[in-house]
Amino acid sequence: MMNKIIDLLIKNDVINENKLQLFIDKYTESKLSILNLIKVRIISEEAMESALLQEIRLQTIEMSDLEGIIGINTTALLRRMAKDLDIQYIEINESEIDYKLIKRLPLKQLVRYNALPLYIEDEKVTVAFANPNDYEAKGAIERFFHGKIMLIALSRKEVIQQILGQLNTVEKVEAFSTDIKMDLEKGGNENSNDESPAVLQLIDLILESAIKKGVSDIHVEATEHYCLVRYRIDGMLQESFRMEKVIFSPLASRMKLLSNLDIAEKRKPQDGRFTKIIKGHVFDFRVSTLPTLFGESIVMRILDKSKALVQLEDAGMNEISYKKFIKSIHAPYGIVLVTGPTGSGKTTTLYGALNEIINVKDKTITVEDPVEYQMDGIQQVQINEHAGLGFPAALRSILRQDPDKIMIGEIRDQETLRIAIQAALTGHLVLSTLHTNSAIAAIGRMLDMGIEEYLISGALVAIQGQRLIRKVCQSCKEEVVPDSTILADFGNYLPKNAKFYKGKGCVVCNNSGYIGREMISEVLVVSETLSSMIANGATKDQLTEQAVKEGFFTMFQDGIQKALQGKTTIEEVVRVARL
Repeated sequence: MMNKIIDLLIKNDVINENKLQLFIDKYTESKLSILNLIKVRIISEEAMESALLQEIRLQTIEMSDLEGIIGINTTALLRRMAKDLDIQYIEINESEIDYKLIKRLPLKQLVRYNALPLYIEDEKVTVAFANPNDYEAKGAIERFFHGKIMLIALSRKEVIQQILGQLNTVEKVEAFSTDIKMDLEKGGNENSNDESPAVLQLIDLILESAIKKGVSDIHVEATEHYCLVRYRIDGMLQESFRMEKVIFSPLASRMKLLSNLDIAEKRKPQDGRFTKIIKGHVFDFRVSTLPTLFGESIVMRILDKSKALVQLEDAGMNEISYKKFIKSIHAPYGIVLVTGPTGSGKTTTLYGALNEIINVKDKTITVEDPVEYQMDGIQQVQINEHAGLGFPAALRSILRQDPDKIMIGEIRDQETLRIAIQAALTGHLVLSTLHTNSAIAAIGRMLDMGIEEYLISGALVAIQGQRLIRKVCQSCKEEVVPDSTILADFGNYLPKNAKFYKGKGCVVCNNSGYIGREMISEVLVVSETLSSMIANGATKDQLTEQAVKEGFFTMFQDGIQKALQGKTTIEEVVRVARL
């Protein structure tokens, strides 16, 4: 998108092509960004804003296209647009919205025109529009407020759409819940296997809403008085729907049927899965049920099959880590580990690595529990403990299959680790994950698991440590001064006059200030020196000192860089990757 923006700025004479070429020749194309062009004064911010507003009016671009481009302040653009139109720009805060006022208008009309009535004051109705130049929209909405003056305001399109989408979803949930209750009152059984259209529609709505919001897990829970649906978004749980307790049983029964579970069994935990096509994309849902005091807790992990096709360069890895990791996974043999806590994207990174090295000339086999994403061109083995096929047994069988590359979903015990290292030492490339807090800590973890130093030093090629860090919401992003204690503690890592940003909280980010997550990572390449030190029993501090000498770039440093770029907050870096 940035290339399109630069082309538009050239067309509008905001950028001189000759100066742009001189910049690329001097700094290389990798440094080409709007922010850098402003810094070297190739772009004037005022001229850029005028040109972008002109292109928005001509509808060649939308304001949402500019979100996330470092150097373009969309809030300043919107304020300038409002000033040019002599209207108010409003950052919509959910607490200020009069929902009774919204209910007086048909929701379909509001969605069609991207309009949101906010409040009435002194017989004047303030209505936020995404496009205040749309005269048809203004005329259509004004007709609903007889005898009142309509004051037009400008607001972000995505915020208006988010609120209207939430209202639409809540309206549907209430309608489906009412239908389910009516079916039960007519003599339906809560555990009935019959397909109630309302229950199916409610499940579809819960799943579609979750996919749209980028949810990783859906929690459907029975409490003493309610049926709760909560979504895990960016690693944090958020309540989405609260329904009457009576809705839970038919909802749970239908979810169990979808997952091929026993609907009559409510005393034991169960695990299942189902596949569903939503908006043209295939999603796997891994389902777990657990008996609780007031019913059951049902958790669905969402597995997006398209993530299996992720390219490593798109995973958010910093340039230093990316180059080291790519070189490591192209090694002819040895073991490459990806480490981090649960939910840090390790499996996604492994699949990205497989995509990078997959070759028709090689036999690639994976051992997983469970197989999360199905890929073409590789053999995938599903662990089945009940049938006696655990990780060690599967790995021994795999080695008799003449593989070139092996991916192990997770190393959990000494036996699995020992076989993996032996495979790495006998000419195979092994990729796997390990639960440790950092790349260097993985070496100590392997020693604790009972593996000899000489085996570790001989087999290890590289270790990647990673975390997922929340990104600042671009809709409510503002410059802030971090807490003085943070600045004092980490001053050595920060340049002078460093700028930091934070989301103040809005409807788009559910008042959290964050939306989406990105990887921060570190890659420890095991050099000959480090290999010798591991074999001779070097301490963690000694290994760290040597790694730093060799250019080791830590997760914390990566996080600081992302904070300085305005992608995340310094507080989030400290929370996720504290020293």
